Amino acid sequence: QVQLVESGGGLVPPGGSLRLSCTASTSLSKHYIMNWYRQAPGKERELVARIVSSTPTYYADSVRGRFTISRDRSRNTMDLQMTALEPDDTAVYYCNTGAYWGKGTQVTISGTNWGQGTQVTSSS
Repeated sequence: QVQLVESGGGLVPPGGSLRLSCTASTSLSKHYIMNWYRQAPGKERELVARIVSSTPTYYADSVRGRFTISRDRSRNTMDLQMTALEPDDTAVYYCNTGAYWGKGTQVTISGTNWGQGTQVTSSS
């Protein structure tokens, strides 16, 4: 039995970055194929990226060039570095290997790159 726990999700504005991590409860040495999936509201779960052993072998067209999958077999972890995030990247992201799934981590891309503003007062 393998338990997978995702972390690193959050709320970021468009153009931002996040790094998701998947930590396994046991050694993943026998699990050569590992995947990141995501499911957006009202949509089917889709494969985002796949790594076989230590080699990335698949990226969805929508994320290629922006996302990078990697794993550290000594630490039983798998990561997904996400850059140039877009609103369409908003979804719950799941770690998967074989029949094992994590519970997911929410990634929300929203908001703007505006600052909070500063008050300017002119008086005579």
